[in-house]
Amino acid sequence: MRCPYCNFGETKVMETREAEDSDVTRRRRQCLKCKKRFTTYERVEMIELRVVKKNGDIERFDRNKVLNGILRACEKRPVKIDKAERIVDEIESELRKKDGVEIPTAVIGELIMDKLKGLDHVAYIRFASVYREFKDIKGFEKELKKIRKD
Repeated sequence: MRCPYCNFGETKVMETREAEDSDVTRRRRQCLKCKKRFTTYERVEMIELRVVKKNGDIERFDRNKVLNGILRACEKRPVKIDKAERIVDEIESELRKKDGVEIPTAVIGELIMDKLKGLDHVAYIRFASVYREFKDIKGFEKELKKIRKD
């Protein structure tokens, strides 16, 4: 493993942890040259998921797109990046359990909203406003009523 700071080719594993769902192994490493520490994640390489977009286009599932959408919704909220990454892990795991490898964006969007609703209501409303394309205040009011019922 190369050091991301000095590009030296030898590092020492300081700590190894299995993730809760044991799909991911987290390793804390230290560069033997510059002594800086960094984290790596190992996951089993699986069959590639494909996303079917609204217009019918198909593209590779991109964890980073999901993570970035969640982080944007959680901006300036008391949500740690570790929690957002765990949510992405959970979503990807749920998608892999489904039949087939082509997943409509609607399925992914609903999973994200379910996770955000349990995490932070403001982040949920932010994500829902973009995902459901609210045109006016009535869309916000409708979602707020749903949250209050739950």
